[in-house]
Amino acid sequence: MLQILTALQLVLIVTVIVYLTVNIIYLVRLEPVAHQIDRPPLVSVCVPARDEERGIRACLESLLKQDYPQFEVIVVNDHSTDHTGELIRELARNNSRLIALNGEDLPEGWLGKPFALHQAFQKAKGEILLFTDADPVFEPDALRTAVFTMRERNLDALTLMPRAEFGSFWERAVQPTIFGFIASLTRFRKVNSPGHKSAMGFGAFLMFKRAAYESIGGHEGGKADVLEDVLIAKRLKRAGFNLLVADAKRLFSIRMYFGFREIWTGWRKNMFLAMKRSVVRALYYVFMVLAFLLTPYLVLGWNVVVGSGLLWVGLSLLGVIMVSAATIKICDELGLNRINACLFPIGAVVMAAIMINSMIETLVFSRTEWRGRVYLVE
Repeated sequence: MLQILTALQLVLIVTVIVYLTVNIIYLVRLEPVAHQIDRPPLVSVCVPARDEERGIRACLESLLKQDYPQFEVIVVNDHSTDHTGELIRELARNNSRLIALNGEDLPEGWLGKPFALHQAFQKAKGEILLFTDADPVFEPDALRTAVFTMRERNLDALTLMPRAEFGSFWERAVQPTIFGFIASLTRFRKVNSPGHKSAMGFGAFLMFKRAAYESIGGHEGGKADVLEDVLIAKRLKRAGFNLLVADAKRLFSIRMYFGFREIWTGWRKNMFLAMKRSVVRALYYVFMVLAFLLTPYLVLGWNVVVGSGLLWVGLSLLGVIMVSAATIKICDELGLNRINACLFPIGAVVMAAIMINSMIETLVFSRTEWRGRVYLVE
């Protein structure tokens, strides 16, 4: 029995690594563009902010320091209970490019973030619309590079993955596992193919031509979408528009969550929804994550303890070495010290628990929660 398990484990590891290797080949990586753009279009940057006092200043200051000549930044203070509004108003007083809006009361049928972005859009004047979050920090050439890429590749929309920043132990243990999981599910060849329906959107950077955004109904067309970034990208692709998903680590960075509690509640709100509310799909991914990142070490230990013989110990050790190499590669991609590769088994267990909790919240309690708001999930 143990020998069969060892063989199956090795087959799974090899299959996953081959898939990940092929997938990453198709990942587009953007490099900063140095030259100026002829006839630059006006870009409207739309930022929703709800209780974001920790990072809103750094985010807005980085946006206001863009070396792109034509842009405006529209920030919607979505009923913050901390000092977010004061920080926004202080920055707006000293910079004419920054437009500060107080969010309206949330209408029935809307979720908070889509409605905040919709309000920002209604004020926007730009031919190009950039929807982002209140915590990324942008390099000065980010807007110029993005607009150049849109024009050079004849795109209708562009969504970018940031460089991740990590602080606490739990961020270094759990976030790389989840980021690697998301990247593995993003089939880069398909999402960047105009003829394929697959799509992906990253809320930290969603840039649209205004005409394309309006033609799919904007955020109003997905006003109750918890996964508004992914689903608006899907609507765009279904409408026949060109979308590029790319790595932009040299253009901006983000520290998504601080500590264990934020990681848990942040991912719980949408992880099961990302599995299309499928119990079978969710359990399959739980199995795959644990089988790839945790059980190879357990199988090796089991073979050693029971004295399975040199062949089986060697095969299980080979599996552990391959998994370790894969997690070291993920650390390299994320700019983490390679020693953090040893934390992936812990991250796999926590991620599996979050996914199960997300499933229970959705199926049993029919709700999801974020930023102090509880939303019913039908």
